[in-house]
Amino acid sequence: MAGHSKWKQIKHYKAATDAKRGAMFTKLIREITVAAKQGGGDPGGNPRLRTAIDTAKAASMPKDNIERAVKKGTGELEGVDYVEVLYEAFGPGGVALMIHALTDNATRTVAEVRHKLSRGGGNMGATNSVSWMFERKGQLYLDATKYQEDPTLEAALEAGASDFAREDDQFVVSTEVPAFHIVKTALEAKGIVPTESEIAWIPKQTVRVEGGDAQSLIKLIEALEELDDVQKVDANFDMDVSELAATD
Repeated sequence: MAGHSKWKQIKHYKAATDAKRGAMFTKLIREITVAAKQGGGDPGGNPRLRTAIDTAKAASMPKDNIERAVKKGTGELEGVDYVEVLYEAFGPGGVALMIHALTDNATRTVAEVRHKLSRGGGNMGATNSVSWMFERKGQLYLDATKYQEDPTLEAALEAGASDFAREDDQFVVSTEVPAFHIVKTALEAKGIVPTESEIAWIPKQTVRVEGGDAQSLIKLIEALEELDDVQKVDANFDMDVSELAATD
């Protein structure tokens, strides 16, 4: 595939050692609330909300938490007013970073992001300084130990997927954004259920990083994603997963 999310692959690899359930729930609740605020509380007519709820369910978030988050977004319950902010930045090795945040105080958030970048060997970029290196894509992640590759590839392409690749023990199905839920629903109808799905910024090309740059980059991205206001970081790097040894 032309581009892929190496950071997503690395997070999958590290998931067994990362127990950050509470922080993850907080981020998911913000996403559900903002999605409901922007597109209404019906997931059937709000693709972003549907994706957020699916992700929350996959993370075993209690149904009550999901419903409260939706109601806060629609105004049925009082809640915090979050705004979306997208920061463009550079990390060690010249890697481009897309930092997606949901915040109730943009001044605080940009200061925290700048601080993490400066401490981690990165720097903030101007608007459009790195976004041109990425494209929005739907991504469905399948457990490669559960499904045979050829039938799964055939089902994905028949459903309208734009790309299919294997990364370690998972298949990655890529879609155009408008086809995301169509492909996901078609696969699920055939019993092929993604372990995770998202709309993400996928790099058109990647930058190879090794050694100290690789280790510094992973630490920086983890530090950014530990910020309460940062939902996720997309990046255009490639590296050997073995580089993780020094960052665990």
